[in-house]
Amino acid sequence: MKRVRKAVFPVAGLGTRFLPATKAIPKEMLTVVDRPVIQYVVDEAREAGIEHFIFVTGRNKAVIEDHFDIQFELYDTLAQRGKDEQLARLQRLQPAPGQTSFTRQQVPMGLGHAVWCARELVGDEPFALLLPDMIMQSEKSCMKAMVELYEETGNNIIAVQECDPAETHKYGIVGRGEDTHHGFRITEMVEKPKTGTAPSNLYINGRYILQPEIFKILESQEKGAGNEIQLTDAMLKLEKQQPFFGFHYQGRTFDCGSPEGFVEANVAFALWRSDMNENMAGVIRTLLDEMKPSERRGAAF
Repeated sequence: MKRVRKAVFPVAGLGTRFLPATKAIPKEMLTVVDRPVIQYVVDEAREAGIEHFIFVTGRNKAVIEDHFDIQFELYDTLAQRGKDEQLARLQRLQPAPGQTSFTRQQVPMGLGHAVWCARELVGDEPFALLLPDMIMQSEKSCMKAMVELYEETGNNIIAVQECDPAETHKYGIVGRGEDTHHGFRITEMVEKPKTGTAPSNLYINGRYILQPEIFKILESQEKGAGNEIQLTDAMLKLEKQQPFFGFHYQGRTFDCGSPEGFVEANVAFALWRSDMNENMAGVIRTLLDEMKPSERRGAAF
């Protein structure tokens, strides 16, 4: 059984739901409190023991590469001004030389195609896949727990969470089989099932550990929903050859691909920080108290 050393981050999306903010800035570089969204996802992978970070990018995404590079002028300025704490923090977040790779997805053909674009960089070994729109909040990272389950099973792992049964038609849903170790056997996968037909209310939350055989399947995978190459279709084929296990994640997940989820993440992570929570809690209470009654009735809290 090979160790999970590499992670793929598909970051080629246009972020149209955030226009005009994403006209010149990649959506992955929008900040939650004081870190770009992509930094949270990379940090999660690093906590899980990932050593090589592979970014599948598109046009106008060069700033992501710059973010994970050394900025000599900035580091020198911080050192000269005695900003040792800030400098040390930046250095802790800095990947080591050779730990990052970037490849282009020249055409928007779906998540499955983006994963396939990383095939030469991943090679013949298992890899983690983290969707950068989804950021997690928990004491132990989602991917770290998934790697632990992988080390017990040696097979494909998908993280899932519970959703409202009335909303299963919005997600990829898995069927739950027998429990094993600290996960369970996945019996089926359905992409956006029709209302009332879902095998469970466990939805796929954007974290995967996949075996390299997925690349061969994606190479000849036909287009599916949205006229794109869908990862779920390829996983369904791989599931006929190899077992899939589910990890039931119990923390919070924020969909930063939507404005509502992005704002929620900012509030949640600000309240989670010991240096900000008391002040932010007071600010939120004040804002709610100062809203006019008519505004409160029209708002959803």
